[in-house]
Parts: sequence; C-alpha cells; structure tokens
Amino acid sequence: MKELRGFRKIKKLLIVCTIIFFAVIISACSTEAQAISGESFTITLSVRTDTLIDNMNLLDREKHEIIPDNNIIFYEIVVVRDGDSVFDVLQREMRNAGIHMAFRNTPIINSVYIEAINNLYEFDAGALSGWKYSVNGRFPGVSASSYNLNPGDVVEWHYTLNLGRDLDGFGE
Repeated sequence: MKELRGFRKIKKLLIVCTIIFFAVIISACSTEAQAISGESFTITLSVRTDTLIDNMNLLDREKHEIIPDNNIIFYEIVVVRDGDSVFDVLQREMRNAGIHMAFRNTPIINSVYIEAINNLYEFDAGALSGWKYSVNGRFPGVSASSYNLNPGDVVEWHYTLNLGRDLDGFGE
C-alpha cells in the first residue's frame, strides 16, 4: 500500500513537472515570436504650421491662440512598432500628448483623411487648406494609413494653404 502511495506521489510530481516544462517552452516560443513580429524602432515625428507664419490673417482670430509661436505643434523621436503606418503613429502620439485630432476613415479602401490636428481644421485658412504629410522630405501620395514606416524615417505633418503646392518638396 505504501508503494502505491509513493507511486501516486511520483506520478503527480511528474505530471506537474511536465506541465511546467511545456508552459516554459510555450512561453519562450511566444516571447520569441512576439520579438520577431513586433520589433520596434524609432522615427522622428513632427506636426508643423510653418505656412501660417506670414498668413495668420487667413485664420479667424480665435484660432490664433492654437498656433504655437515657433509653429511646431509636436516634435519628438518616437518608438514605432514594425508594421505601424504613418497614421497609426500620428494617432497614438497625438493621443499620448493630449493633442486633439480628427479624421475620416474609409475602411473599404484602407484610407484615412486627417481633418484636424490641435483643433486646426481643414479649410480654417481657406478652401485649399488642410493637412499633408511627408516622409524623409517626400510626399508619398498615398493615404497615411497605407504608408508603413522604416527605422529612422522622418515624418512631418504640414498644414498647407494651397493643396500642398506651398510646401517644399511637394510634387517631387
């Protein structure tokens, strides 16, 4: 009878050890998979209103207070996850910084349109004004939700007064 109890204890101990062993293996595999699929890197993200420097007269007076003196609403080096789009990063960083942002989403074509950042809306400075983005000095011409980022990218959101024609590098 004592041998039977000893055998049961050993059997329970082996079952517990086996469960722990597999839990550790599964956990290690999961962590490795996350590291492979979820690598992170940094980019530079800025939101600017340089076009308004000499054109504040185009804005209603109540909007003047939302334009920073240096025309930089946001500027930081931020951590990005592999697979993040320009839109993903803008949305996350504006939320983290407490900066208002509004957008329209068209899921059927995986497209977003930025309506406002920091309460500066499209059309606030005229019928052709709104937000455009560049990556490494170039304007991609695709929705921010479709443009995936790479390590070291420099992403700038610009407020345009003329559909982007007033921005350096637009159309290159």
